[in-house]
Amino acid sequence: MPHASPRTANNGSPADGAQLHDLLPFTIQDRVFGIFAEHVDATAEAKPFAPLPRAPDSIVGVVCVRGRMLTVLDSAAVLLKEQKRWEQPLPYVVVLRGDEQLALAAETCGDTITVSAEDIERASHSDANLDDAVLGTVKHGGEEILVFDASRLFGRAVQRRERRRRRF
Repeated sequence: MPHASPRTANNGSPADGAQLHDLLPFTIQDRVFGIFAEHVDATAEAKPFAPLPRAPDSIVGVVCVRGRMLTVLDSAAVLLKEQKRWEQPLPYVVVLRGDEQLALAAETCGDTITVSAEDIERASHSDANLDDAVLGTVKHGGEEILVFDASRLFGRAVQRRERRRRRF
């Protein structure tokens, strides 16, 4: 889908100096999340998954996309501690780039939108639920999109309190 682009200076950046990002919005329950398109490898529809025993609530399970086995995360559980019970098959899977072999579960997946870095309202440090994994929010089409940092998502997903170790 072509986007209208602002005039650019000779160096390829927008003439007004604003940094633009392509953002892929997706939903889980009534929340809209966004991830920078540069972190997305692919999307897939209607994928069956295998739950992992004793996995944190933020891990939905594993899924096969394009011959790759991926660990599927629930963004709402990771970022907001809002757990959803996922039914077979997952409506959408957003495959992330990188060596971690990760994907995100989604109920719906929208078209990529272009936003300015200046339009992303930084997350306030007073909100205990939102930490450094959340870059902020952006408003688009009357909806508030929670934009997160894909590089910090897995660490946050598997974060647990350390158990006491038995000492002999």
